[in-house]
This record gives sequence, structure tokens and C-alpha cells, in this order.
Amino acid sequence: MSIAKVTEIIVESEKSFEDAVVQGVRRANRTLDQVKAAWVKDQQAVIENGEVVGFRVTLKVTFILKD
Repeated sequence: MSIAKVTEIIVESEKSFEDAVVQGVRRANRTLDQVKAAWVKDQQAVIENGEVVGFRVTLKVTFILKD
């Protein structure tokens, strides 16, 4: 039997929402073992002086707990 846990992380990219997701998953994999899934809970465009300067996502990351 496996037990999973979900943690929430917020990631920002200057390129795109997709890049923010990819970077978030990469970062989660450096800290968490057995990352199995991630889903986007929220997206935000970061605006400065009327221009989009960043793409922020809130990710829910699922990973398996060690026995």
C-alpha cells in the first residue's frame, strides 16, 4: 500500500505558464521523492506598468511517502 501527500508550491516564470509548471515540477523533484503528479490550482499574470512581466502558477504536487 502506498500513501501519498499533496503539497502546494507557487512558481513564477518570465516566459510562460507552461514554463512555470515545468520549472515547478523540476524544483519539486529536487526536494521531494517519488513525485507522481502535479496540477495547476491557479494562474496569474504578473503586471507592471500595464505590461505582463511574469506568469505565476500555484501547483498542487503529489508525492509518495516513504515507508
